[in-house]
Amino acid sequence: MVAFKKLYEEQIVPELIKSRGYKNKMQVPRLQKIVINMGVGVPGDRDELKAVTADLARITGQQPVPTIAKNSVSNFRLREGMAIGCKVTLRGARMYEFMHRLVHVALPRIRDFRGVSAKGFDQQGNYTLGLSEQTIFPEINPDNVKRVQGMDISFVTTAQSKEEGHELIKLFGMPFAK
Repeated sequence: MVAFKKLYEEQIVPELIKSRGYKNKMQVPRLQKIVINMGVGVPGDRDELKAVTADLARITGQQPVPTIAKNSVSNFRLREGMAIGCKVTLRGARMYEFMHRLVHVALPRIRDFRGVSAKGFDQQGNYTLGLSEQTIFPEINPDNVKRVQGMDISFVTTAQSKEEGHELIKLFGMPFAK
């Protein structure tokens, strides 16, 4: 069993039942999926899209899906149907494994890291985190990176409020800034 799934079942669920007063184990919020999104700086650049797709595949262990522009924007030289990035949706064992690597390996590698912002929660308890570069993951060789690329990571939970979502993500070990 994945370490973070075991942590959730053996420590986080009893902790949330005790602190929130849930009557049933099924009421406890859980992590549904993690969505990682990387955009391409220049829309329509096939080489850039291949590089971003390869980096995201290395980081997540899953083949990304290209994201397509829905509307044309002439100021950005963007046409409807152009590939503007890629995304990956992680569920199950890969989701817990990615969460473990993010919290314990990647985030501590950020220079002058003081914690992630707690302002990324929406009303349903989902959390979105933005990273400025992909080189914090050990799977990416910084010598082979042509352009530093950021990414957005969204943690989708079954929480009913910001407070429930914050407590769940914090119990997984996410280092929030004070």
